[in-house]
Amino acid sequence: MAALARWCVQRRLVAVLLWLLAFGGVTAAAAVTGSAYSNDYEVPGTESGRATQLLRDGFPGLGGDSDTVVWHTASGTVRAADVEQTMTRTLGDIAELPGVAAVGSPYDKQGAAQISEDGHTAYATVTFDAGAESLGKGEAQAVVSAAKSAEADGLQVELGGSAVGLTESPQGHIAEVVGVAVAAAVLFLAFGSLAASLLPIATALVSVGTAYAGTALLGHAMTVADFAPMLGMLIGLGVGIDYALFIVTRHRRGLKRGLPVTESITNAVATTGRAVVFAGATVCIALLGMLILQLSFLNGVAIAASLTVILTVAASVTLLPALLSFIGMRALSRRERRRLTEHGPEPELPTGFAARWSAFVERHPRTLGVIALAVITVLALPTLGLRLGTSDQGNNPESSTTRQAYDLLADGFGPGVNGPLTLVTEIDGGDDKLALDNLDARLRTTDGVASVTPVTYNTGGDTAYLTVVPDSSPQSRQTSDLVDRLRDEVLPRAETGTSLDVQVGGMTAGYDDFAEVIVGKLPLFVGVVIGLGCLLLLLAFRSVGIPLKAAAMNVAAVAAAFGVVVAIFQWGWGSELLGLGRAGPIEPFLPVIMVSVLFGLSMDYQVFLVSRMYEEWLETGDNRRAVRIGLAETGRVINSAAVIMISVFLAFVLSGDRVIAMFGIALAAAVALDAFVLRTLLVPALMHLLGGANWWLPRWLDRRLPRISIEPPESRAAHERLTDVVSELEKEQRGDVRDTAG
Repeated sequence: MAALARWCVQRRLVAVLLWLLAFGGVTAAAAVTGSAYSNDYEVPGTESGRATQLLRDGFPGLGGDSDTVVWHTASGTVRAADVEQTMTRTLGDIAELPGVAAVGSPYDKQGAAQISEDGHTAYATVTFDAGAESLGKGEAQAVVSAAKSAEADGLQVELGGSAVGLTESPQGHIAEVVGVAVAAAVLFLAFGSLAASLLPIATALVSVGTAYAGTALLGHAMTVADFAPMLGMLIGLGVGIDYALFIVTRHRRGLKRGLPVTESITNAVATTGRAVVFAGATVCIALLGMLILQLSFLNGVAIAASLTVILTVAASVTLLPALLSFIGMRALSRRERRRLTEHGPEPELPTGFAARWSAFVERHPRTLGVIALAVITVLALPTLGLRLGTSDQGNNPESSTTRQAYDLLADGFGPGVNGPLTLVTEIDGGDDKLALDNLDARLRTTDGVASVTPVTYNTGGDTAYLTVVPDSSPQSRQTSDLVDRLRDEVLPRAETGTSLDVQVGGMTAGYDDFAEVIVGKLPLFVGVVIGLGCLLLLLAFRSVGIPLKAAAMNVAAVAAAFGVVVAIFQWGWGSELLGLGRAGPIEPFLPVIMVSVLFGLSMDYQVFLVSRMYEEWLETGDNRRAVRIGLAETGRVINSAAVIMISVFLAFVLSGDRVIAMFGIALAAAVALDAFVLRTLLVPALMHLLGGANWWLPRWLDRRLPRISIEPPESRAAHERLTDVVSELEKEQRGDVRDTAG
């Protein structure tokens, strides 16, 4: 690491140009090729997946995205001559637009069911010639504009569907700008130097920008969800700024101790830079753990997020040293430079609140530990009520056209019309057709069914489907129960004596199957992620207790963060107030991604806190001193880093995307609890209580484990020599927490 840092400082212009060339090249390539994101929740082998495949094979014309245009009259009916004339003309205009394959009007002979019983609401189906993931935003926007042009006094027109949802995707990058601005303000307050506060921002922006464009290119090679770029940016900005903050802080400490600029940068990268690489590796391991699930939808998210973390780590140990060498002594504020000139090198002793807090924790470990545990437990309780399911456009903000279309359809036709179930089967002979023709009558008497469409056969007569409209919304528990009832009771009886094998598909069925697969694999996934993380900590700190405590703390942070998410998004505590739409179940993929990200981020603070404690333990063998000094010297930096990360994560609530807002709130809650409750309160309290047992390792295991070190021995030796040089100055300081027991 020292050699790499020295090369970047000596060839600083080359290092900066290489990064700018990579950023420009990848961005240009992404702009030329465009994006190809796909939200493919299908899981091979599930019943809903088989239903979708049968439908595609038997009815190729149904492959395009189907959206709705809904109109409502407050007075009069939709059958009024002026309304019918206006909407017929509008639907004709929509049918002529590029990308539109067909339009099903309620004013056609076969469209009578598309007008509500009270006559105040009607809807038309707009079928595109491709899926929503393949449509351009301009094509969807043209349909929205054409439909909205028909609005008049007394006539409300709204649109719903996946393609229409593309037009409501976040505009601009308000969330990113707000997050970066807050981070810059916190850095300036921490450093007092404008140049030093801007470098972490610049480093993170270059690396995250490169990763953002790289994610767009990745979408052409594999399935990448449309929220993956925003998720990567959210993670990248948070960890990127934090990693740079740790290195800049170490560099500034070296300058204050009288080290030349080049030597201070090299020392910072060789010490803190190694911790950054180690922390980044733990984050990547947690993210790549999603590959164990073998779900194509999550594979792309895992690789895209890992790519972002890798690039932020690389920029922190290559681009940042080069930029630091450009600003030289300006990494210190004017007052710090003036004091250095007038008084010479001075040790940076842990004083102020951080030192007092460290001593306070040492005096009251049991009381503070119980308080911290109680806070985490209370926040984690809502996690017991976590419900995975369908979150749809009914959860969008009230002002969105998709939410209003959803509500109009639910009011006019019943909530189930927003998420019908599709029953698909292959046909073999007349007995199968007869049984299938009789099935709709049986379905109409099934509890939870509002209506059933007639059976539709394909041109070859070997595949058929019918649509079942539930009497409950797609995201309700009753609809999930209906899916189970159809699969376990109704359809098996109808198939008796035939070769029919009816598959139940549709939105709710697909999400339920997806959730079932994920929940089934979750224990293995969590076990592998925790096991690998513990193994890394075991090798780094050569202790059994440290990895076990880290695993317990990480699980606690994840559980508490889930509790916050459940309270806000599932229970609806403040979701409408925050502009996040109404309450609903949690997306099935969210727990896996959040466990990966939260576990990785939690390990960061563990590494930075315990590595300083471990360094002191190796030097003195005094556990109380090691914990006291480690907390005192890292507490302020960890808290500053946490404030930055929380600000960045919370800013993404402004994105307007419910999934990204979930990630933002979950990550912000986890980091806040991790930094201010777990790492600076519960962890040191437990370490004080356990004493020397913190660092216990069986001798037989010690002999067999390879020896790695987050901070190289030569750096610790240099640190000790530097301490000897300034020892006389330290003696003049009063109240040094390193020598004063709590």
